[in-house]
Amino acid sequence: MMVLALITLLLHGALTGLFYAFSMSVMPGLNAIDPAQAEAAMRGINRKILNPWLYIVFMGSPLAALAAGIVGGSPWFYAAAAVNAVGSFLVTVAINVPMNNALDAGTMSYQEYAPRWTRWNTIRNVACAASLVLAGVGLTTL
Repeated sequence: MMVLALITLLLHGALTGLFYAFSMSVMPGLNAIDPAQAEAAMRGINRKILNPWLYIVFMGSPLAALAAGIVGGSPWFYAAAAVNAVGSFLVTVAINVPMNNALDAGTMSYQEYAPRWTRWNTIRNVACAASLVLAGVGLTTL
């Protein structure tokens, strides 16, 4: 059980860090350059980020927390899974990915995209940080 709880914590920490890096450095950096260059860079980022490492962290976080809740019986892990599923997974699928697709298709300008995308990414970051704390509390109850 301890290994599963630590994996859960690690995955949540990695996802929290990824979203934090985007809101605190990647997007401000892109916003500091010409919008056409920023748009091209973001398109490249959106294509390259879709890799097995992202999927392991993105989908593994709520699944590991759910598994830790089932195996360990701790409500803290269930709470971490729920917060992550809604605040990260659902927001990503319903908001951030469609915006990425619109940017890629040229139906949304970078000037429209960047502030809205960053706002929702920050929400994902806060949700992941909350789920990280919940998983950490769950770990302390083992």
